[in-house]
Formats: sequence, C-alpha cells, structure tokens
Amino acid sequence: MKEQLEDIRRQAQAELSAASTKQELETLRVKYLGKKGELTAILKQMGKLSPEERPIIGQLANEVRESITALLESSQAEIKQKERNAKLASEKLDVTLPGKKHVLGNKHPLSIVLDDIKEIFVGMGFDIVDGPEVEYDYYNFEALNIPKNHPARDTQDTFYINENIVLRTQTSPVQIRVMEKQKPPIRIISPGRVYRSDSVDATHSPLFHQIEGLVVDKGITFADLKGTLETFVKRLYGEDSVVRFRPHHFPFTEPSAEVDVQCFNCRGEGCRLCKNEGWIEILGCGMVHPKVLANCNIDPEVYTGFALGLGLERVAMRRYNIDDMRLFYDNDVRFLSQF
Repeated sequence: MKEQLEDIRRQAQAELSAASTKQELETLRVKYLGKKGELTAILKQMGKLSPEERPIIGQLANEVRESITALLESSQAEIKQKERNAKLASEKLDVTLPGKKHVLGNKHPLSIVLDDIKEIFVGMGFDIVDGPEVEYDYYNFEALNIPKNHPARDTQDTFYINENIVLRTQTSPVQIRVMEKQKPPIRIISPGRVYRSDSVDATHSPLFHQIEGLVVDKGITFADLKGTLETFVKRLYGEDSVVRFRPHHFPFTEPSAEVDVQCFNCRGEGCRLCKNEGWIEILGCGMVHPKVLANCNIDPEVYTGFALGLGLERVAMRRYNIDDMRLFYDNDVRFLSQF
C-alpha cells in the first residue's frame, strides 16, 4: 500500500506539471482527490491493515493528499498568471493615443425658458408648487366653476380615464388644491405638463406645458394683474416688448382677458406664424371668480385674487424666434445643440 501511495504521488506530480489549462487541472483533481478518486480508493482499503500499520499508512496518505493539493494550487496560480499575461498581451492599450471627447448635452430650450420664468416670478415673491397630472374631475372642472354641461368638458378636448378622472387639461387644478390647504395671502405659480386632444401643427400639440399663476389677498385688483404681467413680459422678452390685453371669457375668472405679444416674426404685419394677425397669444388671465373662492372656503367678500395661465412652448417660440412647436419634441440634435 505504501508503494501504491508513492506511485499515486509520482504520477499526480507528473500529470499536474504537464497540465496547461484549468479544465485539465479540474479533471486531475477529481481523478486523484475526488470521492471516487485513486487516493480515496486506497484509503478505503485501510480497514484490512493491522492496528500497527494503520497510523503509518494514514500519515503517508495525508502527506500524499497535501502534496497533491499543494501542487494543484501552485499549478492553478501559474495557469491563472499565464492567462492574465496572455490577455494583457492581446489587449494592449496605447496610452499615447488621443482621447475621445465626450460631447456634453445642453439644457433643452423649454427648460431654459422655464427656469427663467421661475426666476422672474420668484423674484416677485411667488412660491413654486406642483400637483398631479392625472386629476379628479372635481379639481379639473367643477371646483373651477365648469359645470357638467360646459363645452370644455367635450371628450374631443379632454382625455378621460373614466367618468371622474382625467388627464388634466390645465394646471389650474393646482390653485384649488393650494387654496383648500392654505389661507390667504397666496402667491404661487405651478408649472407642469397638460393634455388636450389637439391636432399636431406648428402651434398645437396634445401634450404641452402650462404655468399657472395665482394671487389671493385683500384688495387685489385687475391693475395688480396687469402690472404683474407687463413686468413679467418685459423681463422675459425685453423692455421693447409690446403687450396687449383683450377681453375674454373663462369660467373661473371674471373679468377675464387674453394677453398677446406682438409677433416677433413679422413685427405686427401678419405672417403664417401669427396667422396674419400680427400678434401671438401667450396667456389667459383674469380675476378669480367669487364662486371659485367660495368652493375653497375663502370668503369672496373679504378676499380677491387674480389667476393667469401661460403656455411654455409659445413663450419659448416667441423668445427664440422658433416658428414650429414640433421642433421642441423631434429630438433633433442639430436643433437642440443651438441652445
């Protein structure tokens, strides 16, 4: 049995020294040290030995096992180093080559304009708030004095999820949520995405961005609204900007108005962009309707307020002389890189 163990040691050493891959080493490990390996087969015969012989053979068997194990580990480390060297040789990197410049992205033009608008209103003492885009019918319509039979509820204009839930058509619901939780004085703007079933063209999109503004306090008048908007437009577009207010109707404001800025493309002469009117509508506004205040438990006999809603895309078009809203959403790098 001693001779068998020494033969196993010599044979294992020879085969392990000749092995060149991890797979060959694993095969040899199973062959000699596995449950059905040669060394295990020898150890199973120790029961036939005399009590005097067993310790001697057992010690020799352990020495053989340790020898084979040590040679396995040494061969594995050697093969691993060879594979690493071969990989490094095949993947040489010339560190003297010039690097590849990573092109940094720019802010989207809508983000640029939105940040500027926020800065203007924050400078006038407004807070910025937001609200859900999937909105209850109550907040999107009823609380804003738009009854069930109002034309604005037509499914051709509004995306309905079910009878009581819609994709908000304006950011005005945020003012209701704020007035329910906060008592006057209130001075906020709420930018966000809104959804309407509009056909896509140069000035319309089913998804666009709106910025709602709201001021509620004692003694607020239409003069405050007009002064706020004129200040906003001139700070955004420049002191030479021309603004006009046109009487209009909104269910949630009374009196109401639409605000136009003179067309940047034709300077009031009339062109395709302004539909030959010479002016571009940028927002609607008005004094908050007493019923809207009452719906939010604010006494309209004590408090008054004004609200405004402007389309971010149209403001950005006016600012950057862009004549097609679709450019904002085409993700054309040639267009976006200009900003």
